[in-house]
Order: sequence, then structure tokens, then C-alpha cells
Amino acid sequence: MAAFDDLTTTLGALEKRQLYRRRRVVESPAGREISVNGRSLLNFCSNDYLGLAADERVRAAFKAGVDRWGAGAGASHLVSGHTAAHQELEEALADFTRRPRALLFGSGYAANVGTINALVGSVDHVFEDRLNHASLLDGGWLSRANFNWFEHGDALNLEERLTGCADSLRRKLIVSDGTFSMDGDLCPLPELVAAARRHAAWLMIDDAHGCGVHGAGGCGLVDPAIRGTDDVPVLVGTLGKAFGTAGAFVAGDEALIETLIQRARNYIYTTALPSAVAVATLESLRIARAEEWRRERLRELVARFRAGATQLGLRLLPSATPIQPILVGESGSALTLSATLESRGILVPAIRPPTVPAGTARLRVTFSAAHEPADVDRLLEALAA
Repeated sequence: MAAFDDLTTTLGALEKRQLYRRRRVVESPAGREISVNGRSLLNFCSNDYLGLAADERVRAAFKAGVDRWGAGAGASHLVSGHTAAHQELEEALADFTRRPRALLFGSGYAANVGTINALVGSVDHVFEDRLNHASLLDGGWLSRANFNWFEHGDALNLEERLTGCADSLRRKLIVSDGTFSMDGDLCPLPELVAAARRHAAWLMIDDAHGCGVHGAGGCGLVDPAIRGTDDVPVLVGTLGKAFGTAGAFVAGDEALIETLIQRARNYIYTTALPSAVAVATLESLRIARAEEWRRERLRELVARFRAGATQLGLRLLPSATPIQPILVGESGSALTLSATLESRGILVPAIRPPTVPAGTARLRVTFSAAHEPADVDRLLEALAA
């Protein structure tokens, strides 16, 4: 048998284990409802937390950006692809996070992998929460640094790992999600900051699901009024979730950003985001900061859902964020429940291993400020049935 002849067999094994993944073709813009195969479905599976992906003002800004800058950047940032629109957005993101500088990346995955690899190498140490996003874990592994797990959200276990690292002359990088994308819980930020200080380590927080959602003006989990670059030297945020566009950024001090420009391969060797995306993001950032009602709506929807789900006896996780997982257990059961909801016109995805640990398959419900209270009630009624 040739080396790759087992691909079909491997795919078949995934199918039998209820782990095969399929794409669905969406025929409408992102929003409260989306069209799939000619059917309108109430959408509870988007990360468009503030409902800005299809906002008329953001769309108009994107169109104006295309008229001004065209459809593509044409080159990497370091060749000829870094436009005035990119520069303006980086300065706005630096102001938003109250950090000296910010740097745009094409995606959150690229930002995380590129940043970790630019900061640590084979002689250094990286410490990662067990439930970190795949991009953070891949960044740690690819860096060839000495890789250390610590138990999820367990600062004491992190302390033990740091204490066991006696090489004080090498770099130590602690990496954690801010809001965990599959559980919806928050990292123990004060404890992580304290541990990093005690062990002369740097702390990197990926606030992808927190920027725009948490804090005053949507500042995120790393509130700049409380935590500066001394506490959290590396702050990552994405633009394709609460801000409704695409791309990501890293915010920090001058030396960090210049290091990334010089050394982050995921930044150096890729075409820049279209400038029109930067123009649209400037508008969505303005809206996100100004319209506090969007965050208030999210809090109300989450509270309404959790109260109703608790009455139904559903297995929820301790999350106060727009990410509300319903634990099911087995992959097949989660798929069946998801399909049943879809037959009732409600789209909620089944999340299965390896995205989540074995035996913890779940329905991942996510809320948007575009939802109405009646939408939550409809979801609860379907779950009850």
C-alpha cells in the first residue's frame, strides 16, 4: 500500500466515531438569522457578539474603503502593502487598548503563532493553559521552546510549573486565553499577573472573545485602567468577532511591536489585509466604543438564557459571557440534538473532540446584541421540547 492510501480509511474512521466535520453553505450575510439551503435559521452559532458584521454603517465604510483603496493590498506590510488606512487603524487600536503601539495581523491564528515564535525559542520556556485555543498551543509547540502545561485556570499549578523551572536566565512566557472559546469562562487574570511577576516571566493574553464585549467601552478583559504593559506585556485581540470584520492585532510597548515587525514570520511573509477592511474596522471600533447598549443587551440575553436553561435542568458551565455551552457528553448525542434544533429552525452547533476533551461534547450557544429576548425564549422552548 502506498504511503497515502489510508486517507479514505482514516476519513471513514472519523465518520464512525461521529467526529467527521462538514461545512454548510450560508446564503446570506451574518446576522440574527441566516439562510441555509433556502431555509431561514435563527442563528446561535456566530461570534458576531455586537451584531456589527452586517451593520449598515460598517458596510458603507467597507464600500468606501474599496472605492479608495481597491480590493487588495497587493503586498506584505514590509514591501508596499502597508497603507495609511492600516496605519490609522493601528493607531486607533493602540488608543483603544491604551498601549504605545498595536500591530495588525491577517488572523488571530497568525497573530498568536507569529508572536510566540518571535519571543521564545529552543532555550526558553512557555507555559500554557490546558484549554488554550489551538493557535496558542500550536504557537508554543512550533516555537521549540520547552513546553509546559498548567491545569485549566489553575494559578497554583502554574506556580508549581514555574518553580520547577530553575533556569532564571532564559525567557519564560505564560500564555492564556482571556475568555475561553469553548467553555466561556475567564482566565484568573490577577493570579496570572502575580505569578508572572514573582518569576520574572512575561504574560501573553489572547482576548479574542473579550475585546468589545467586556469592560467600559468594550475595552476587554485586560482593562487598561487597571492593567498596563508591565502586567500584561503581550495583548492579542481579533477583529472578526465583536468588531465584525477580519484580522487581528497585538498591542504592547515599542520594543515588542518592533520585535514582531522584525521577527514574526506570520507578519513578514504574508500579504497585508485589504485596506478596505481597515476602513470598515475603524467604523466598527467607533461604534463598539460608543454604543454601550450592545453590551447591556448581551448581559440581559445571557441572564435570561441561563435562568431558563437552569429551570430546564440543562448542564451549563459557569459562564457569564455570550458563550453558553450546554454539556451533552457523547458526540453522537450532541449531533442529534443539534440536528433536532435545526429541524425546528434554530442553528446551534455540536462541538466535539478534539476541539473539546473526550466525553464533553456540547451544544455551543452564542449570543449577539442583534438577538431579541423572544429569540432566547424560542430557543428555550425548543430545548424543552
